[in-house]
Amino acid sequence: MTTPATGSPDITDGRKGRDPAHESAIAPRRVGGPRRWWDWVLAADPGLGQLQAGWRTLVAMVTGLATGYGMSLVLGLPAMLGMMAGGMMGLMSAFAVAENTWQRLTRAILWMPFPFSAALPLAAWLHQYRALELTIMVLALAVTFFLARFGTLALLAGMLLFNAFMVGMMANVPLNLCGEMFAVAVTSAVAILLTRLLLCYPMPREDLLRTQRAFVVEARRVADAATDALDPDADHEVAVKRMRRSLRRLNVTTVTIDGRLAQPEVAADPGTAELLHRHLFDAELALKGIGQCVQQLTRLQAPAHLREAMVVGLVIARDTPLGRADALRPAAQLIQQQATAVLEAPGTSADDAEAAALARRVGHLLDTLADSLAHWLDLGRNAPTARAKVPFQPTVALEQNRPAGTGAVARRVIAAQSETGWRRVIPYLRAPVHAGLAAAIVCPITDAINPQRFYWGLVGVMITLFGTNTTQERLRKFGHRMAGTIVGAVVGVLLLRLIGPGHIYWTLLVIVAALTFGSWGMQRQYAYWVAGLVTALVQLYGLSTPYTGMETLLSERLLDNGLGILIATACAALVFPVSSRKIAQEAERGYVSALEHLVSQVAERWQDPAAPVRLRGAARGVDAALYQVRGVARPLVRMPIGVRGRGAENRLALLTAATGHARSLAAAADIDIDLAPELGRRVERITTTFVESLHALDRRFATGEPDGTWVRVSPLVRELEGALHAPSGPRADRLHVALRELAALDEALAGYADDCGLTVTAASPEPEPAAAPAQRSGTAAKNTASTLDRRTQAALAAWLAHTRHDGEPGAKQVPVTPGATAGTPAAQRPAAAAQAPAAGPRARTAPSGARTASAAGTCTVSGSLHCPEHPRGCEAWITVVSDRGKRRAGVRAVGGRYRITGLEPGGYTVIASGSAHAPTARFVAVDPSRGDVHQDIELKPARP
Repeated sequence: MTTPATGSPDITDGRKGRDPAHESAIAPRRVGGPRRWWDWVLAADPGLGQLQAGWRTLVAMVTGLATGYGMSLVLGLPAMLGMMAGGMMGLMSAFAVAENTWQRLTRAILWMPFPFSAALPLAAWLHQYRALELTIMVLALAVTFFLARFGTLALLAGMLLFNAFMVGMMANVPLNLCGEMFAVAVTSAVAILLTRLLLCYPMPREDLLRTQRAFVVEARRVADAATDALDPDADHEVAVKRMRRSLRRLNVTTVTIDGRLAQPEVAADPGTAELLHRHLFDAELALKGIGQCVQQLTRLQAPAHLREAMVVGLVIARDTPLGRADALRPAAQLIQQQATAVLEAPGTSADDAEAAALARRVGHLLDTLADSLAHWLDLGRNAPTARAKVPFQPTVALEQNRPAGTGAVARRVIAAQSETGWRRVIPYLRAPVHAGLAAAIVCPITDAINPQRFYWGLVGVMITLFGTNTTQERLRKFGHRMAGTIVGAVVGVLLLRLIGPGHIYWTLLVIVAALTFGSWGMQRQYAYWVAGLVTALVQLYGLSTPYTGMETLLSERLLDNGLGILIATACAALVFPVSSRKIAQEAERGYVSALEHLVSQVAERWQDPAAPVRLRGAARGVDAALYQVRGVARPLVRMPIGVRGRGAENRLALLTAATGHARSLAAAADIDIDLAPELGRRVERITTTFVESLHALDRRFATGEPDGTWVRVSPLVRELEGALHAPSGPRADRLHVALRELAALDEALAGYADDCGLTVTAASPEPEPAAAPAQRSGTAAKNTASTLDRRTQAALAAWLAHTRHDGEPGAKQVPVTPGATAGTPAAQRPAAAAQAPAAGPRARTAPSGARTASAAGTCTVSGSLHCPEHPRGCEAWITVVSDRGKRRAGVRAVGGRYRITGLEPGGYTVIASGSAHAPTARFVAVDPSRGDVHQDIELKPARP
């Protein structure tokens, strides 16, 4: 017994001319291949940027230390000096050199020995002049921050100058050995370059493919979380939270893909990059819509068979191999059929009708998802058949492989400051002055605490001012530094005592492993890097410090680091300060500017269909701006909801909702329309008024004066929607969706403007012909209802007008296929639809009533899995869904055989899916009086 629309799916969807051999290679297997156990790594680290950082550190540190040790034997240097020079090359190359072309990688790594070796003789000569040594260290730190403005090579030069002074002071390098250490540094740099080119070759295209694979993994997680949320016995609140987390991670991944496409080494063809961006945008939007519908369904008592159809459809969507993305369409059709059956049944309650409408929406979104994925995968290895109208243009900036946060906003604030006279140099001198002043204060204090380790305070100053832009970020870094130091000290001391003295190779192993762990975790939490670094340093300190004095030494390090961080934070807040409030205002102003660009692009798209606009790109710019707002609004300490203030959270929630509407607007508004002059004038008034309101918000952030007015255009949008009389069709439907999303966007921003202190008013209505008072009255009544109410009422009216009840009383109703009308005779319907009542719902009616007799016992369902390609049996996962929509834990078929025990009386859908097979669903009826059930399943190949 085969579940309708899943037994033999037609994945071509009526499209001809597609070559199966060509289809088998539509996507790289690393993107569209079967599920693998390590997929969770890709989901947690899109593009594997964190793992690559750890691997780079492992390769570079091992190479640098080994080369330094070997060169020390050749040149007769002390082993500690050789390993320190080689290790410094390895650490800096892993930490600061992450270029994505071999030419830039070679240039950066081979440049490192020269600034390091140039400063080393001066550091060796300064040993006898203590005051001058401290002064030069302070100046070197200030120069490092000054050079950071001039690119990678200048930043490397500054960091290596500072590190050379530290190495010269710590190791007490003799002046006559500086030449040998230069030879060690050069040899180590060459060796590190060769090993990185061999083992860590930059492959930005492959990184993009891994990020795309992470998108696939997160999409499957969204489908799985939606399935859990539909479980009638599940904790819906927990399931919905899990689904929201999956959707947030999915959004981070898609925004990251857009950021990677902005790299010229990745997007060699801007036209193909634009198509990839569009299809991924639409796929994310469809998954977001599915999540929203399922979230609303959890608050309704949906009919059991409708919930069952949705669970089966979502399981099929989750398990369908990407090589057969069109197989999602039968799952969508199954859900739509059951939803239509509920709507066409007489006496359908309002709750059931609303649940069916949401289910139908899920089916439509699954179909959209199938279309987007199919087009996206076609771009994997093949040239696009149709070029994009507009080439891809970057809208997302990445920082450490993640969407940019406060850094871009702070740079805009600094660049916007109009100073005259000598103050024009402040943007260039701000960071060096902060670093130099803080170092000048810290050095005497830390030198008094421990003259041999005074540089710990300078390290605290350096790490505080690098990569932070607000006081909150610096204080947060202080907390991470303290916590990481404590954890690293405890772990390091334990390992030190476990290894014991004299085991140099074990000590080196711990050092390399700890630094590798820290490099991997740096992009996740700064505390991870600190913990790994301190664990490694404890092993180094153990070579020269008695174990009994280790606790005192680490306490001094903690104190010196903390003083450096706090003093640097105070200097940044008091000397040439950049107000955190200004940065927050600039972030919100950037968000408003991104929305203004989107609305302007929508207006231009509708006025001139041939205009070179990128609506999805503009919406992705809104996404990027929201990440910057979130980065600035991130609290220093997360407090319980009842304790922390709600003002900032409300505004952030409104902007998050507005961003969702902006995405939907961009996708729906990207259509060719030809409006009548009167309607075109209305559209122009709506968009002009909207942009003027955004300008009022912009002035509010620029001047701080809450004198502006936000004019709500949603009444005008609803009037325009009522005045449209276009024939029904895909373009008309998308236009109505775009107008509703524009109205919803306006409502969300009106609340945001009110929270910002602006006056909120409604736009005056369009004058209407005097001859149509009844129509005006009807329009006014319609506008009083919410958008969801109007949609539900209109859908109910249409469905009730075409209600038709077929079949036996009490049987589940399965409609004809979407292409058939209510009056089409059964003989003229497609075969799948004609067989559906007999094969599906009516066969389930009797077993459904048997669920009340669960005391009679349970049954076992078993059988074999086979296909032409695997005559000895197939490997697959078996998922069982009850007729209440409850999913049981999956079992694995071994040797082509499966066995499911403990099934109570009732109807079940058995879904078999595997890496080499498309999902196949079968319905089985369990009745203990008839004994166990045997069900063999013939599987279809994953690729056509």
